[in-house]
Amino acid sequence: MPVTLHEVLLTEQNWTPLVADCQGLVEQQLSSHTGISATGIKVAYKAMTSFAPGYYQSAIEAMLPEMTAQLEPFWADFTGSGGSSFGDYLAKRGNEVSEALLSVTDTMAATSSKAVLVKAYGAVRGNAAKHIESALPNLGDLVQKYVR
Repeated sequence: MPVTLHEVLLTEQNWTPLVADCQGLVEQQLSSHTGISATGIKVAYKAMTSFAPGYYQSAIEAMLPEMTAQLEPFWADFTGSGGSSFGDYLAKRGNEVSEALLSVTDTMAATSSKAVLVKAYGAVRGNAAKHIESALPNLGDLVQKYVR
């Protein structure tokens, strides 16, 4: 029986639907945000999907293992505490979880050769934590969908 989040999520069987669900989560979050900070992140998303065809899916695929590793200690604590909603658990630790997840994208930006994308990421990085925090309940639900 799988014992880690990595073993549960990143299986060959789960890979394609998990990538699609992650893309859907990002798109859902984008459509739910309004205002000036949302405009910035939507422009960055448009840059990523327009100027680098295929990059969006490949970026999600590249991030999934490290994002899963960043979520692993939260998952271990959540399962050890007997909680029922991983989304609620993550939301209560919003700042800590969002910074852990952003460490993955920060590393990707630091090592990327795509200047347009790095510039777009730099423009939205300052507000990124609050956008991630608002997505944590849905992210937790997504994870639990594959664990059940």
